[in-house]
Amino acid sequence: MSQTDQTSRQKSATEFAKARRGPIIGAIFLMATSAIGPGFITQTATFTFNFGAAFGFAILLSILIDFAVQMNVWRIVTVSGKRAGQLANEAFPGAGYVLAVLIVIGGLAFNIGNIAGGGLGLNALAGLDPKIGGLLTALLAIAIFVYKKAGPVMDIVVLVLGVAMISLTVYVAFVSQPPVGEALKQTVLPDSINWASVTTIVGGTVGGYITYSGAHRFLDSGQTGPQNVKYVHRASMNGILVTGLMRYVLFLAVLGVAVSGFVLDTTNTNFNPAGQAFQFVLGTAGLRIFGIILWAASISSVIGAAYTSATFLSVFNKKLYEGWPLRIATVIFIAVSMLFYLAWGAAPANILVFVGGLNGLILPIGLTVFMYIGWFRQKDLLQGYKYPVWLLSFGTLATLLSWYMAIVSIGPIFALVAG
Repeated sequence: MSQTDQTSRQKSATEFAKARRGPIIGAIFLMATSAIGPGFITQTATFTFNFGAAFGFAILLSILIDFAVQMNVWRIVTVSGKRAGQLANEAFPGAGYVLAVLIVIGGLAFNIGNIAGGGLGLNALAGLDPKIGGLLTALLAIAIFVYKKAGPVMDIVVLVLGVAMISLTVYVAFVSQPPVGEALKQTVLPDSINWASVTTIVGGTVGGYITYSGAHRFLDSGQTGPQNVKYVHRASMNGILVTGLMRYVLFLAVLGVAVSGFVLDTTNTNFNPAGQAFQFVLGTAGLRIFGIILWAASISSVIGAAYTSATFLSVFNKKLYEGWPLRIATVIFIAVSMLFYLAWGAAPANILVFVGGLNGLILPIGLTVFMYIGWFRQKDLLQGYKYPVWLLSFGTLATLLSWYMAIVSIGPIFALVAG
């Protein structure tokens, strides 16, 4: 082989690695920022003030369930080379349609909450009316998808916003000086367990569309089949580590405020529990910093929820699988979510807590289908891939636990919105 040919091959390999890296990083941070969106932030603040250090157990459980869910879903989707809805249809005729409807409904609910979170974020940052802030957040997300290079832009946006969210939250957690020892103890041995709060936080961080957001983005990179398992394993693991870190750091940041004796002002029309916690620690600057965090989490989650929900629509119309049709469907989804938010009279914080609970109820349905595929359809749907038994076992335990949590929590979750 000539020196020229070797140089050409090395250049091609380098270009391929770079082309691979962008979608992988985008998938990691799309999953991560979706999992630590405005719903999770608001839910964490609300429940930490309600249950104190014992809420650390819910955070730990959400991380373990996240690991079991994401490691299995990412692997099954990318090994099969098919989106979740199509795969579910092939496993059980019609199941993909049912799953798509549930994900779209849950994604719509989530996106209403995400836009509400954007409104709260801009309210904290610049004093804008939450309705106006939500409108601006939705319009900016639409502009990103209208741009013809939406994929690379989306990857860059979620990466930058994800890094900013983590950095700012770590700083506030350090300043608030939480009781780390007590938090760690209660994380493993809590004084009490409120299953409705656990279901809500799991739904807010891994339920509904979030389960499939990173996997579908990874699938779009073209890295499918059993030969790419090592890449999907690494990407999903990194995404879980990023989200796990952010979840626990946010919990510690709010816990430091809660144990100080600070009492939330629930009479505020634009009630924002996490914002009040940040303001208590750092004054007005803290409120502004939190505004940036919440808005960053919100717009990246608007992007993730709309994109992932739109990908499920492809089970009804294959034209929506990629390109302009998918982008148009995503834009319409954001616009509809925006209109629902503007028409909904509930307080943004209440919306964010409820949609987490709703998606926690949806979670076990899709997981059951995927565990069936992993256990019994390896030869046909997974191209003969020999699936790790330990990973399937862990996923099955998470599925059973998610069913239990959904059953015992359904009453309290719907009582929340009724109240």
